[in-house]
Amino acid sequence: MAAEASAAGRLFLITGPSGVGKGTLVSALLQRHPQIWLSVSATTRSPRSGEQEGQHYFFLDRAAFEAKVAQSGLLEWAEFAGNCYGTPREPVEQYLAAGRPVLLEIELEGARQVRQSFPSGFQIFIKPPSFAELERRIRGRGTDSEEAISRRLERARVELAAEAEFDAVLVNDDLDRALAQLEQLMGLA
Repeated sequence: MAAEASAAGRLFLITGPSGVGKGTLVSALLQRHPQIWLSVSATTRSPRSGEQEGQHYFFLDRAAFEAKVAQSGLLEWAEFAGNCYGTPREPVEQYLAAGRPVLLEIELEGARQVRQSFPSGFQIFIKPPSFAELERRIRGRGTDSEEAISRRLERARVELAAEAEFDAVLVNDDLDRALAQLEQLMGLA
């Protein structure tokens, strides 16, 4: 119980290249530690079938999103393919004030913005055991074209070069071991 208290009211951020297993690690972590609140992003894109407001995303029109940006209402934000995505500050601060650990799973540029907008957050970089293994995992998904795979791998090289910017680096070579290390880093073990 005392170990969990160290995570209470603390912001944690996880990033790493596509295919490194962030989503799998986060799912396992949330299953074992339901007190952690996984931040919900805001977006200007339209909801997809089955997506619910406040659960999958906060759906905003562009004017509302831009107003949040202007009012420093987002910890980080970016635009991809004509849609904006970002992390709303208010719910993060509400959960932290209530003593809940908050987890952000975001990409490198967002992590850099959060470092500026919320410097007390603890940032964890997830990396593969090797670049060859990362490529094997991305190809193993069987969901991307060769062009998309090449883009993901090129982006991964850039992201891996940034690991020294983070508070901690975790190698995801074995899910159980990586999960135990993540719990330890977050003060949950």
